[in-house]
Amino acid sequence: MDPCKFFKCLADDTRLKSLLLISEVNEACVCNLIDALGLDQPKISRHLAELRKCGILLDERRGKWVYYKLHPALPTWAKNVISQTAKNNLDYIEHALNKLNASLTTTETCC
Repeated sequence: MDPCKFFKCLADDTRLKSLLLISEVNEACVCNLIDALGLDQPKISRHLAELRKCGILLDERRGKWVYYKLHPALPTWAKNVISQTAKNNLDYIEHALNKLNASLTTTETCC
């Protein structure tokens, strides 16, 4: 993976937060990220598609929803950057992470 492409892909607030949230919970559906980030589905999906095109995320369709996780072929250095960023910047994602975890435990959400 080209490091310049990797960092350019993360240079957007929505993409970075989405990626950090997914890395913290291992897998998330678009509907869960809608709840967590308070953004509409097209915006979230567009940013997740960009992360997928960069080779950072892998998607899997289940019914009408798409689930995202870190791409298993992501280089170790990139996984370390993501995990260290999440670990050392919890204040950046804490509110969204709490909402995401609540969304994941509630069966009444869209998924």
